[in-house]
Amino acid sequence: MTLKRAIPLLAIGCILPFQFLFSQQTITPAQRLVLNTGEDSLTAGTSKNKTVISGYGSAFYQRDFNEQMAHATLERAVLFVGHQFNSKISFFSELELENAKVAPGADNNGGFKGEIAMEQAYVKFNLNARQYFVAGLFVPRIGILNENHLPVNFNGVERPLVETYVIPATWRELGIGFYGHARTLPLNYSIALLNGLNDADFTHGTGIVDGRAEGMGATANNIALTASLQYYWKDFRFQVSGYTGGTNGLNARKSDSLQLSHGAFSLPLYLGEADIMYNHNGFAFKALGTIISFPDAADINKAYAKNVSKLMYGAYGEIAYNIFEHQEKLKQQQFNVFARYELFDLNAAIPDNGIYDGTLKQQHLIAGLSYLPIPNVVIKADVRLMHTGDENPDLVINPSPARVPYRTSNTFLNVGIGYSF
Repeated sequence: MTLKRAIPLLAIGCILPFQFLFSQQTITPAQRLVLNTGEDSLTAGTSKNKTVISGYGSAFYQRDFNEQMAHATLERAVLFVGHQFNSKISFFSELELENAKVAPGADNNGGFKGEIAMEQAYVKFNLNARQYFVAGLFVPRIGILNENHLPVNFNGVERPLVETYVIPATWRELGIGFYGHARTLPLNYSIALLNGLNDADFTHGTGIVDGRAEGMGATANNIALTASLQYYWKDFRFQVSGYTGGTNGLNARKSDSLQLSHGAFSLPLYLGEADIMYNHNGFAFKALGTIISFPDAADINKAYAKNVSKLMYGAYGEIAYNIFEHQEKLKQQQFNVFARYELFDLNAAIPDNGIYDGTLKQQHLIAGLSYLPIPNVVIKADVRLMHTGDENPDLVINPSPARVPYRTSNTFLNVGIGYSF
């Protein structure tokens, strides 16, 4: 099935929007606060226990119709441990295992890589009822998914691709952040100082994902700033967020040897994002747009032969409907039918020493359903139709004789389950 033939599905999806969960970090008059996990209760200060154990996880099956291959994996299992020292100070941590195991021979099994990592480990200091600081390894407020990535909180077996490849969620770094909400307006705000990205680790085809330190030996000669504003009006939430930071953490001697500038904000990368969410009477809609500018990409390509681009962008829109919204006997359950359209280009503009890769300009149409028998468990299924630009033969080096010829259109069938507690 091609994307062109599937456009009628998107039209059908226009009358089938999804009921999502709003961010639960702070409370405003226009915000719905639903406490579904132990972490939520600790965040809201309503936990009855000093030490809280919580977590979430997901598993899925995927069929790739071009490759005629199917895989199943325990995508992630996350254990949360938090502790409230007193009314002012609390600790949050999450330990994540991806793809079930980390062992020799387990990596890249069918393209899946096992990993054990801390997703967060920070201390929260409450200043008053409206404001707080966090310090340590934490997830900054960028986009929709980064803070709200539990599998029960988003539609589709896979996370939105724009917020995986352009905004590299789940994006966490070491630093300090300040969060709060206005005294009289339904307005949340945040600002954070973080370690910067490492441009030496940028990889062609993955955007800035591989440049994240995620708490492991981060280069701290370079730093980054991120900030956000959220505004609630009736059944809408509007957000803008941004990131700017240096990407070269080398000292002057090493930088000079590679002909790279150095300093706290050297070889800067800029990311901007805006999104909107709407939820009313079982209908819901969300949309997000983001862009990344990396003006000095040519310098990185010269120093490391990375073939990175200087401009990337992405956007998506999603609509859905909870069929059980008006069924009194099924009020505690959800049956969400949804459709989402995504587009992104990881090499929208390339420097003179870069090589264009048409496969990185992609469109995706995803349509499916999510059934939540209780708020903390979800069963999902969807079909994803993908269309890309042409493959550049200059980037195909020593292909395997068994390699399937590249096709610009493909179909994926996904079935999965997720939980949180």
